[in-house]
Amino acid sequence: MPDDQPMTSHVSLRVPNDVVVAFDRIAAALERPRSWVMLRALRQYLDDGEGREIEQDTESIAELDRGESVPFEEVLNRLRERVARAEAASKK
Repeated sequence: MPDDQPMTSHVSLRVPNDVVVAFDRIAAALERPRSWVMLRALRQYLDDGEGREIEQDTESIAELDRGESVPFEEVLNRLRERVARAEAASKK
């Protein structure tokens, strides 16, 4: 395999017929293989969709478990200071 090609794995997945038909229609319209369309859908899910949100939430919970947090009152105080500075700057 050339160095610029990512490693791949074979995945078997049971998918309802209507979903396969939809992928086939899209693939035909784009003149691309069904697997190409499915890969794009999976990447979008992981990069921009629910999959990314789940990863972010999981990391956030891990950070909290490690004690990597800021007390709520400290956050409020920082926000109040920013608002006060912005208001003071706008009055100049």
